[in-house]
Order: sequence, then structure tokens, then C-alpha cells
Amino acid sequence: MGTWAELAGELYRMLRLRTAPVAYRRFEKAEDLNPLKKVFRLPHLSTFCQALFMARVQMRTVGITQADTLWDRCMRIHGLKTATEQSMREESSVMGRTWFSSPDEAYAQQRDYPRISEGGAITVSPLAKEAIEPEVVLIFGNPAQVMMILCGLQKEKYERYSFSFIGEGACSDSLAQCYVRGKPSVGIPCYGERAIGQVADDELVVALPPAEVSKAISGMQRLAAVGLRYPISFMGGSMDIGPMISDVKTEACKS
Repeated sequence: MGTWAELAGELYRMLRLRTAPVAYRRFEKAEDLNPLKKVFRLPHLSTFCQALFMARVQMRTVGITQADTLWDRCMRIHGLKTATEQSMREESSVMGRTWFSSPDEAYAQQRDYPRISEGGAITVSPLAKEAIEPEVVLIFGNPAQVMMILCGLQKEKYERYSFSFIGEGACSDSLAQCYVRGKPSVGIPCYGERAIGQVADDELVVALPPAEVSKAISGMQRLAAVGLRYPISFMGGSMDIGPMISDVKTEACKS
């Protein structure tokens, strides 16, 4: 359908996104970052959701390796460190005093995490910059915007989508789950993503395999042709829906 810059521009136009769609890529070796231009490196201890903020709001290309100052917990989700029995137990002892009722409950969450396969580096960058060829595309939006993306995919080919909520560490629900399964995945951003990554109260995130981006746009264009588009107009909870249904049927016949 076009370049990544053109696709990102169409997403902006159709959905009026507040922040940039983000490209994510994992590299086998840290040296694979070297050919990339103007790669920002984390200057202090950071979380992965801060790197996402830098990409989607500050328009930076962020590269992270095993030698960088990314929080260990994020490292283990994104394949920059190995999740071992010891590391999961140690993390569970902390999480069992905060988000969960016991270390055993927290350990069950550790076992459930979808995790990126081990590699030497990861990168996030605004999709429109075309700095990397994405393996996953992340789009932050309100529930209506995310809904339209998924409905666009269903307009092209129906599929029932199922999503999960793992709790704190929710980038695994969206990004890691999409990476591992190769399917679109919606995540409810967690407390950390909101407090540290500056995800807004009304934002969700959808992670798409790259090939699904153009499909979602094509489907949304087809929906718009029959009058189903974003923003969604309020029509009233007590209205007679007859005229609206007639208009939709008329537009559908025209298309």
C-alpha cells in the first residue's frame, strides 16, 4: 500500500492519533545497531515504557543492548537477559508484597509472561522515520481508535481476536504476545506504563504484525466508504435509529 511513512501518515489522518505509531525490532547482536543513524542510548536506569515514550512522543530512535541501563525486569521480557528460576523467584518476592497476594501468586505471573526470544539488542522508532524494518508495530490510542483498527482488519478478513491481561508488565500482553504469536494483540497499559511511560488514562495499545498494518488501513477505508469512520458521531441514546440504518444501507449499496 505504500512506504512505512505513508502508512503512518494514513493512520494519523484516519484516526487522528495523538502520538506516533512505533516500529519495534529485535536484533541478534548488539553490533547490528551500528548501521542505524542517530540512535539514542539510555543515559540512566530506565524502563522499556520510557523508551516507547521517547519514540512515540519525542520521535527518537532508541537502541538498547545488554550493556545498557534498562531495568532487569524489562530486559528479561525483551530477551536481553534470560529469565531463570532464580530471577523469577527473586522478582516474585517483591511483586508478592505489592501487586499480588503472595510470592507464589507473583511467581505464577512470572511463568505466564510471553517473552521475546533472546537477542543482542532491541530498537524502537517512530514508524514514519523508517529507521528500521519493524517486526511489530505499536499504536497507542483511545478505545474507539483501537476498535476501528481491529474492525478494519475484520473488514478485510473476519477473525475473532482474543487478548489477555497479565497485570503489571503489560507490554508483554501487547508487544511480546504479538511478537511470539504473530497475531494482533491489544494491551491495557499497566501502572508502570502510565506512571513512568506517560501513557494517558484513556489510552490502550494495539500491537500488529507489520503485514497487518496495510490491511487495517484498507479495511478502515472500506468502512469509511459506508459511513463507518472515526471519530464516531454521537447520535443519542433515545433516538429513532431507523434513518441511520437506512443511510448505512444506502451507502453500502453504493459501494
